[in-house]
Amino acid sequence: MSIIYGEATKADINELIRMRIAYMIDDFGSITEQERKGMETQLPDYFARKLGTELIAFIAKDESKIVSVAYLHIIEMPANSMLLNGLYGEVLSVYTEPDYRGQGICTKIIKNLVEYGKRIGLGRIDLSATDEGYPIYAKIGFKDKEHRYSDMRYIY
Repeated sequence: MSIIYGEATKADINELIRMRIAYMIDDFGSITEQERKGMETQLPDYFARKLGTELIAFIAKDESKIVSVAYLHIIEMPANSMLLNGLYGEVLSVYTEPDYRGQGICTKIIKNLVEYGKRIGLGRIDLSATDEGYPIYAKIGFKDKEHRYSDMRYIY
């Protein structure tokens, strides 16, 4: 096994779709056939438009197969006193295939993601951690957010 780290390109879209579906199954326990078809319909165009600009996919490959992925969604908002350039990132859908867990692969990917964010001048990087991921992120330097506001959501 020889793991290669890097950033996904448009040539990796089919693998990214496979990994996104695997992540959803792992996170939610299962997905319906309708959900799978919906993702298989939406994701190719989404990745084709966003990958490499607003969405950077940090990957680990074992030969041509992606075995771990973490997405950095780059967001621009109006500048404020804590984010002078208005740029920040959000980590999405971190997933490592079960046979590759516990080998430091995710840690390496997240470190690469953080270095990239620093290099392009992000003011911060946010993420929501699972219980399994929390120790990895804390070890790298992520801290619990202070909440001045209540998180809310409107669903249609």
